Amino acid sequence: MEILQTIWTALTTENQMLIKIISIPMLVLELTVSMLLFTTILNISTTKKEKILYVIILSLIGVITSLLISAPYNTFINIISCTILVRFLFKTNLLKAIVSQFIPYVPFVLIGNVILKLFLILFNISADSVLSTPIYKVIYSLIMYLFVIFITLLFKKYKINIDLYEKFKRKSNYVLIVSFTLGFIVLAMQSYIMTIYSNYIPLFLNLSTFIILIIYFIFTIYSLSRTNKLEITTERLEEEKLYNKTLTILYDNIRGFKHDFNNIVQAIGGYISTNNMNGLKDYYSDLMADCQKVNNLAILNPELINNPAVYSLLTSKYHKAEELSITMNFEVFLDLETLNIKTYDLTRILGILLDNAIEASSKCDEKIINVIIRKDNKANRQLFVIENTYLNKNVDTDRIFEKGYTSKDEDGKNHGLGLWEVRKILKKNNNLNLFTTKNDKFFKQQLEIYV
Repeated sequence: MEILQTIWTALTTENQMLIKIISIPMLVLELTVSMLLFTTILNISTTKKEKILYVIILSLIGVITSLLISAPYNTFINIISCTILVRFLFKTNLLKAIVSQFIPYVPFVLIGNVILKLFLILFNISADSVLSTPIYKVIYSLIMYLFVIFITLLFKKYKINIDLYEKFKRKSNYVLIVSFTLGFIVLAMQSYIMTIYSNYIPLFLNLSTFIILIIYFIFTIYSLSRTNKLEITTERLEEEKLYNKTLTILYDNIRGFKHDFNNIVQAIGGYISTNNMNGLKDYYSDLMADCQKVNNLAILNPELINNPAVYSLLTSKYHKAEELSITMNFEVFLDLETLNIKTYDLTRILGILLDNAIEASSKCDEKIINVIIRKDNKANRQLFVIENTYLNKNVDTDRIFEKGYTSKDEDGKNHGLGLWEVRKILKKNNNLNLFTTKNDKFFKQQLEIYV
């Protein structure tokens, strides 16, 4: 009986040492519950091994910071550690990693403060006593965790996920990251004040202030998301304008073929009846050139080139080449949504390579540019091949990436910078390579993206 009495006394009286011991398993439980909540809401795919590593690593960090750093500063260290671990262990973007800390924080604070206030009323004790008495601390924590688990199950049952953040533009992402960070700091400070002065400030006032801050924060994010959606819609409208221009040209070409169909058949018949095979070959070659133009226009389709930035770039370069009487041929055999490269880097590289190809081929009698986009399954890489006719057969393929080097005849301070910029982008990405070759007809640049 004495042992039981001793245990009961230790549990029902303030005992900092026992609280520290109990806090370790409670920390593991809290991290597990938090992880289940934010991975469910943010739809983050994880393995069992990743989940276990997450809980173990953060538990160790939490124990170490609690011993070495005083509250509430250790909390901020733990939040930063959580964010970094989610970013790299679960392989999410920075914005989602920050949001992952915000999501469980809100229900923990709201539910925790309601439960704490109920404890103060029911047991007529201070907030410090609740947090310093083992049995109160355990019951308080378990009730809070159960509520959060219940919320998680609701989100999982009704499949409520937040995928909106993946669709924000780069600039909007930065604004969101700053907004979430500042908002999180404000909410953390407010919750700390609520806990410390819970005996003096009415529960209604505490919760009202906290909820108003959350509503203001959500409204700010909503406004930003609407602005971002408007920007994306504007971009899509520009994309549709380009596509409509392509469709108009395609329609005119098809009408022309339909109108001239009888004439074409009669001309072919004339060559056959006179057995003029050489003339037929030349005529067929000219006919295929017109057919290839129609095929190219058909390929310039946003459903086939399913990356808006790449589609817009290729379409604009096609029309630029057409104005210079350059034939630009396309072959696309790759889903551009699977690209293992940042769209920003890809469009910069393609833009420079296509501009160089257009300028070089425009000076030739035979003006041709071939653009091939495909996947090399054997080497597990994605390929963007651009080849063009060119005049300067003595161009040094080993020096073209040097700053200031140019194969052009004109002098100018901006010449020779394009491929130098490409080289800088390649150096920043370990999975990229640019292979340059030439033959008697074509100068070829092959961008290799390793998956």
